[in-house]
Amino acid sequence: MGEWKRHRILMVSDFFYPNFGGVENHIYYLSQCLLKLGHKVVVMTHAYNNRSGVRYMTGGLKVYYVPWKPFLMQNTFPTFYGTLPIVRTILIREKISLVHGHQAFSTLCHEALMHARTMGYKVIFTDHSLYGFADAGSIHMNKVLQFTLAEVSQAICVSHTSKENTVLRSGLPPEKVFVIPNAVDTAMFKPAPERLSSHEIVIVVISRLVYRKGADLLVEVIPEVCRLYPNVRFIVGGDGPKRVRLEEMREKHSLQDRVEMLGAVQHSQVRSVLITGHIFLNSSLTEAFCIAILEAASCGLLTVSTRVGGVPEVLPDDMIVLAKPDPSDMVQAIKKAISILPKIDPQEMHNRMKELYNWHDVAKRTEIVYDRALKCSNQNLLQRLSRYLSCGAWAGKLFCLVMIIDFLLWHLLQLWKPAEDMEEVPDFILSHDQDEGISQDNENQSLR
Repeated sequence: MGEWKRHRILMVSDFFYPNFGGVENHIYYLSQCLLKLGHKVVVMTHAYNNRSGVRYMTGGLKVYYVPWKPFLMQNTFPTFYGTLPIVRTILIREKISLVHGHQAFSTLCHEALMHARTMGYKVIFTDHSLYGFADAGSIHMNKVLQFTLAEVSQAICVSHTSKENTVLRSGLPPEKVFVIPNAVDTAMFKPAPERLSSHEIVIVVISRLVYRKGADLLVEVIPEVCRLYPNVRFIVGGDGPKRVRLEEMREKHSLQDRVEMLGAVQHSQVRSVLITGHIFLNSSLTEAFCIAILEAASCGLLTVSTRVGGVPEVLPDDMIVLAKPDPSDMVQAIKKAISILPKIDPQEMHNRMKELYNWHDVAKRTEIVYDRALKCSNQNLLQRLSRYLSCGAWAGKLFCLVMIIDFLLWHLLQLWKPAEDMEEVPDFILSHDQDEGISQDNENQSLR
């Protein structure tokens, strides 16, 4: 037991462990570093299979797996007000001071931020993705984002490109948006102990095999590279609807012995796959940042990537070869990467990544955003509604109606179950010695 030195933060997203991905890793590593800085961090996400209720992870990180099942693409069904009672209970019992939502297409994030603002809490939003402006899905999502960010205290984006995209989509003032990049756990992603032989060049792809990740580009690029270089072999890790196309390509060009399909790869196994290769290939069609590139570079791989979104901001020019999202241009980029491979020193690249990207630095920069958010002034209901009215002729009135109903429901909950009648949760603070004694195996066992 003890006292937390600083902020009490609730992280909210539909995307968290046991799933693995950029958003999940970001929330986990950021939370761990914030705990070490003396903050209290609690995570709220939906239930995963039989994982429901309250769980503790490494470092005393508390996770609420609320009893909502995913509806579509790991997102919960949007209820608007269904999550209000449980969000209110967590905020009061955990004595939260800040709510930090992650990812634009997380319905749980949008609802939690809406309820938190109704109750007068300061809210921060981190956007991890890029969206367009023309298709129906993007238009709908941009309007939802405009509603959520109308009252956000501060916002964070993972790249400058992502910041421009978010500001244009949401109408948020640029001075409210901060750029804090992702990072990589360099202690986990280390190069192979011995340098790989250059007789056979191995190109590694680890990605979800979906359209957005450029799986269709791989179908055209891989056969051409194999034709030009008899000593090149591909390892493809990942699963998705486009896997069938890659399997068909392998059969069509008789590349079974040169293209290895691993299927889904657990995050704990990513490093063991990466260190078997010389070059990491990223074919994304849109990307706000791409943590996979950082992991590959930390393992000493030279990266070849499409020049999209925030990717050009990720690595220095001598650590990455960029190409247009076009098969012929990507083949040329791979040819260039193969030619400069002898100059690449994996250990030197790993040491540079240690200096460039660090989760503790990300946490300290996020801490500054939290401090600024807490200094933002509180506004009454009428002042808040005026912001929503500016969101559009019809949408603005609809947003106001949604917030008025949320405000009334909150007051009804206060009458039915006053905050002073709710028991506050005792703080559980793990000492440094205890933290060091908890192994990853114990963490995994406790979460089953």
